[in-house]
Amino acid sequence: MGSERIEMDQSLAQRLLFEGATLVMLDVPVGTEFGIDLKSWNTADRFKGVKMIPPGFHYVHYSAVDEFGEATPKIGFFHTFKKSEFLVKRWDAKEEDLSSEIVEEEMVERLKSNLKDLDKFLGCYPYDIWKQWKELTNHITPLLVERCSPICGFVRSALELEYCTDAARPRGGESKPKKRRSGITVEEKEDELLPDMKPKPGTELRLSKIPDKQYPDGASPTEITKHSLDTSYALDTVLQQLTLPMEIIGEIQLAFVCFLVGQSLDAFEDWKKLVSLICGADCAISRRRAIFIEFMKALEIQLMHVPEDILCDIVANNNFVYQNLRKLFANIEINSELDGRLKSYTARFSGRLSTKFLWDFSNLQEETEDEAPIVVSLE
Repeated sequence: MGSERIEMDQSLAQRLLFEGATLVMLDVPVGTEFGIDLKSWNTADRFKGVKMIPPGFHYVHYSAVDEFGEATPKIGFFHTFKKSEFLVKRWDAKEEDLSSEIVEEEMVERLKSNLKDLDKFLGCYPYDIWKQWKELTNHITPLLVERCSPICGFVRSALELEYCTDAARPRGGESKPKKRRSGITVEEKEDELLPDMKPKPGTELRLSKIPDKQYPDGASPTEITKHSLDTSYALDTVLQQLTLPMEIIGEIQLAFVCFLVGQSLDAFEDWKKLVSLICGADCAISRRRAIFIEFMKALEIQLMHVPEDILCDIVANNNFVYQNLRKLFANIEINSELDGRLKSYTARFSGRLSTKFLWDFSNLQEETEDEAPIVVSLE
């Protein structure tokens, strides 16, 4: 068994030697935390980049170290590497960040021709994480990366914010109407006291916008109530904007890796909105069966990676993932239009989650007292 693995590793290494891409990073300060995909290291004085990168989608990320030895907020960029690609980036000492300027062709050619000498300063891509990375990102296509990347080209864990006047609100000119409700949580009260801020234009991920209005124009009060309980209309509205409906799974994966690897809480909020949107869509399940299967596959892989403290207690002692999955599983269980294959896949999936996280998915058609008053907000 051992010798087979070594042989396979050697053949993979041999292939990546010829097909793998090279990322050269010039002038990166010693001690910078640098990573690619699910791995990161602190750079030494001889560090010049990474070689043997498998072709495909990757996420390069780094944290500079300040004068007190503290790591600064994480920054990163996406790149879909082609076979044998040679990409050069340069550190800007003045900005204490990677330069967005393209390195001149003459310098790139000089480095390429000197690859033998450069090789010893390049770390190997950590292919022990390659299989996991591919599973986490299998729906992220080059077109999706191009459409959803921040205009500035970098994903920042700490977004630059600016004050948002009523006229400049991200979702159109008017102030948000206050919700009419008898109770208000401590979190909501705190949220209302905070100043209105919005990300500096060009710095945020450009994921699909979930419509503010969850129901069609001219809907009757009964229809409005129906659409507030079933997010299928909002889901269809989002899917119609996409070239391929399955891109929504790629968006969920992109938001998740920006949170997991890039430490972006804004991406985490985007991820939660998309998870709620899909889990709350009841009528769409029979029409969009493939999306729901791929969603469950993607979510299961993500749950294996999410930090445990966040998983157990995501939103004010109310486990967000568990509550949303209960809703989705209940809708699938009671839907007579669905084929047995989707139902049996869901049953196996919920069984694996129950074993791993001790989540109880029994009595799905009964609302517990704890769940009854909870309304998941999709804003």
